[in-house]
Amino acid sequence: MTNSLTHLDEHGHAHMVNVSGKPDTQRVAIARGEVRLTPDTLNLILSGNVPKGDVFATARLAGILAAKKTSELIPLCHPLPLTHVSVDLSGRLEDGSGIVEITARAETIGKTGVEMEALTAVSVAALTVYDMIKAAQRDAHITNVRLIEKHGGKSGDIVLEVGD
Repeated sequence: MTNSLTHLDEHGHAHMVNVSGKPDTQRVAIARGEVRLTPDTLNLILSGNVPKGDVFATARLAGILAAKKTSELIPLCHPLPLTHVSVDLSGRLEDGSGIVEITARAETIGKTGVEMEALTAVSVAALTVYDMIKAAQRDAHITNVRLIEKHGGKSGDIVLEVGD
């Protein structure tokens, strides 16, 4: 891995990286994040009694849509032909808190990776959970959004966290 910033030109100006000379390879990225809530709010979500509707279904769709629009949100990201995006949400109690865990997987066959797409999917899914429950709980915390794996490309496989 190099320590150079690829999005800066020789003058230090931000630019989109030219990937035209890179070969197409299978690319996969997995990201994860959490929304921390009270147990009561988590129970409200899991029971399906949130007035705005099905929190997990809505957040899943929002995350998928966000992954597809990543290049419109992050200025130097290349638009990618995504071959697959999944967003999974689950709820659990831990240390007296409710936690919604969000995991996104993005895939493409292309010249550049899909890390930003997976991270964007998790972030927007978390924001959607927050939006849907804010009437019940205003102090929910979106936390720990991170890349946990990436596969493909020049840097190969990187596993930062062992999945479940």
